[in-house]
Amino acid sequence: MIPRSSPPPHHRDRWMVSYLDMVTILLVFFVAAAAKTLAPDHKPQPGPPAPAPVTAAVPRPAQLLQAQPPRDQIHEKLAAAGIEVRREPRGLVASLPQAILFSPGDDRISAEALPMISRVAEVLRDAPNPVIVVGHADSVPIHNRRFRNNWELSVARGMRVLELLTHRYQIDERRLSVSGDGSTRPTDTNDTPEGRAANRRVELVILDAPLTNLAPTAD
Repeated sequence: MIPRSSPPPHHRDRWMVSYLDMVTILLVFFVAAAAKTLAPDHKPQPGPPAPAPVTAAVPRPAQLLQAQPPRDQIHEKLAAAGIEVRREPRGLVASLPQAILFSPGDDRISAEALPMISRVAEVLRDAPNPVIVVGHADSVPIHNRRFRNNWELSVARGMRVLELLTHRYQIDERRLSVSGDGSTRPTDTNDTPEGRAANRRVELVILDAPLTNLAPTAD
C-alpha cells in the first residue's frame, strides 16, 4: 500500500492567510464605522441672512421745509413775498415798507399798503409764533388834538396795523402785542424827507417760541 503524501506546508496554511485578511478588513470596517459615528458633525450651519441693503431716503422739498425751525420758514416766505426781513437778537424782524404806510403825523394806513399787509398776514396766519407790532415815528415833534408826542403816535401806528391783522385778516389777537418806540430807533437820518419817511414805519417782531396753549375763545 502506497502511503498518501501530505500536502506541502504552504498549501496547508493558505486558508489561514485568507481568513486573517478577512478579519483585518472587517476590523478596519468596524473601526471606520465607529469613528464616523463618534466624530462630531462639522457640517456648516446656515448663518443669519444677509441684511438687506439700506437705501437712504431722499427728502422731498416739503419734508425739508417741515424740518426747518418755524422762524426760518417764516423768513423764507416773507422774503419770497418781497418783504424786508432780518434776524436780530430780539427775533425775526419784518419791516413794512415805510413810504406807503403813513403820512407825516398820521396813524391811518394808506390804501397802497394793503396788498403788502395782506401778503404778510398770509404768512403769519400759518405760523404759531407770537408777534410784537412795533410802531415808529420820525423825530419831528408833534402836538395836536390826537397825539401829544411821538410816543403816542408810534403806539397808534402799531395799533392800526394790529387791528388790520386781526379784523380783516383773522390773525388770532392772542398772538399779537403792541409796542411804541417813538423816534428813538431810527433806521435812517431825520435830516431829509426820505430819511424821515424811512423812520415812519411799523416792524413785526416774530418771536422764536410758538404759542401752544391757545384754546378756542367763546363767542
